[in-house]
Amino acid sequence: MQGAYRAAIVARRGAALDRVEAVRYPCSGPLARSEEKISMTLSRDVVVPGMLEEYRSFEELLRGLSAQQWETPSRCDGWRVADVAAHVVGQLSDVVNLQLEGLGSPEVTKRQVDERRGRTPGDLADELEAGTKAAGDLAPSFDDAAWSAPAPGGVGGTLGFGMEALWFDTYLHGDDVRSAVGQTRTSEDGTRPSLSHIAQVLSDQQWGPAELAFPGFEVFPVSGGGGRTISGDPFSFILASTGRGQPAAFDLDESVNIYR
Repeated sequence: MQGAYRAAIVARRGAALDRVEAVRYPCSGPLARSEEKISMTLSRDVVVPGMLEEYRSFEELLRGLSAQQWETPSRCDGWRVADVAAHVVGQLSDVVNLQLEGLGSPEVTKRQVDERRGRTPGDLADELEAGTKAAGDLAPSFDDAAWSAPAPGGVGGTLGFGMEALWFDTYLHGDDVRSAVGQTRTSEDGTRPSLSHIAQVLSDQQWGPAELAFPGFEVFPVSGGGGRTISGDPFSFILASTGRGQPAAFDLDESVNIYR
């Protein structure tokens, strides 16, 4: 059974800028959560195909970038578009190769970026294509029991939570790239897993209680639900709760930022 779990974890600048500081990454964070938390992750038949399609979309995005766009500063502090892409691609490569320790930490994120410095959009798109194929090949290795079980390799939380976090992270970083190069989102499919993930992380941080009640989506409880109801434009809330938007638009303060 442990072998199956290990296989299944897959689903779990300027011109002067020449390195990424190993201090903090306000646009990124750990994929794991405290093991004692109850997971409210979306089902695997939703997350697995959605995550794989998100990676394919990100690959397509990379293949269309010019050399100038590659060096454009992003809204992530200290990161060019190239650095955002290196993190996304490196994260999936780490997962499919079972390099799970510290995944999402500043140190591991810095390594992911540094290892890919100087590579082109096409280089990273090719690596991502291979990683997505490996993820798709391994995904059938687990069932519902594995999905809800603790993730292997010492990663906190469930396997399902880790995979949903990967979908959320790729969707959000895709928007980081598009916003930097003047493109708009091509799909809203990542909104639902993003709301689900944010609700779980805010609960872990003992924020709330509250309910995320956005039109077109189920209600996502935070810290058990009740309390204030947060509604409006869901993607604007995703930006606000990840340090990219204005919490005041929802009558909230900076404490809603899951990367605070």
